[in-house]
Amino acid sequence: MFRKKTALTLLSALTIIATFLSGCGTAGKTTSSTASSASPASQTTAPKQPVEFSFYFTGSQNVKDLWDTLIPMFEKQNPDVKVKPVYIPSGTGAQPTYDRIMAAKQAGKGSGDIDLYEDGLSNVTKGQKDDLWDSLSSDKIKNLSQVDPKTMKDISNMAVPYRSSAVVLAYNSDKVKEVPSTLDELYDWIRKNPQKFAYNDPTTGGSGNSFVATAIYKFLPAEAIHNSDPTMEKQWDQGFSLLKDLGKSVYGKGIYPKKNQGTLDLLASGEVDMIPAWSDMVLDQVAKGQLPKSTKMKQLQPGFNGGPTYLMVPKLSEKKDAVYKFLDFVISPEAQTVVVNKMHGFPGIQLSNMPKEIQDSFKGASEGFRSFNIGDLDKAMTKRWQSEVAAQ
Repeated sequence: MFRKKTALTLLSALTIIATFLSGCGTAGKTTSSTASSASPASQTTAPKQPVEFSFYFTGSQNVKDLWDTLIPMFEKQNPDVKVKPVYIPSGTGAQPTYDRIMAAKQAGKGSGDIDLYEDGLSNVTKGQKDDLWDSLSSDKIKNLSQVDPKTMKDISNMAVPYRSSAVVLAYNSDKVKEVPSTLDELYDWIRKNPQKFAYNDPTTGGSGNSFVATAIYKFLPAEAIHNSDPTMEKQWDQGFSLLKDLGKSVYGKGIYPKKNQGTLDLLASGEVDMIPAWSDMVLDQVAKGQLPKSTKMKQLQPGFNGGPTYLMVPKLSEKKDAVYKFLDFVISPEAQTVVVNKMHGFPGIQLSNMPKEIQDSFKGASEGFRSFNIGDLDKAMTKRWQSEVAAQ
């Protein structure tokens, strides 16, 4: 009887211990299960936020339309990065953006919340002198290896050329049957067809600026178009004499429209038969019916200037890794095809890296133009043009 009672007592004790241990084990499992299930839940409710950077750019509506297409494409492929575009309409002036980056640097405030900046060659070279831009390479941006090395060398790797255009002769083929092929032939045509040619004030648009620079540098060595030494100004006299002589034969005997669009409007209305114009603007406006279908283009020999529009990364930006990822996308063949189709311009990367149909569409059109890089001499040139040509 004693043994039976002892056995029952022992069994009861073992049961209590087993129950206790089982409870502890269950609690441990429950805690572990809860912790493991809580971890994904917390990650779901608090996902990692994408890195957002600010992108400042300027231009006409077609430039805005381009970025309105490319940015969503990029963000869909790269959900960890968000682009905040800041559009400055053409004609309102992009200089305040550059000044803001410069002022932020001087005040020790980074890049002024500007992480990517689009502009022309003059501000690439100016920013290089002011030590504003990050030096770029294919180590940071893989697709940069598809850009012409000569272009990158010309800008000391301080920017990404993402699209390009050229100034060409645009003319009404219904009225102009013998189209000039050289600069001398063009100047003779202007004299023989008074008031049928126009170029815009060079301070208001690149096509007029190109016409002026091409006339001035016609009389200088070929390498002079890459020389920003102030002593070059002493060699401009012959070019300015030519421009003054042509002044009495251009539209209105010396009327120079404002902006690139000003001369395109004169061509569209039939007031003039020939102008210098950006190729992308001509193609875009012919496609939209804003210029007559009789509008044709031709590049001269030697050619007017042309070249890329650039994207610069402020050296003091804190979002550079995200910006590099975006730039790598922008100069991919996929994005560059969108650039070509929407902007009617040349791709920023070498044509050999583009799809064959794009390469074929540019046969003969991508040759002939020259890239001028005269730095701050451009301001001196336009200032002298205003005092000696426009004021005569």
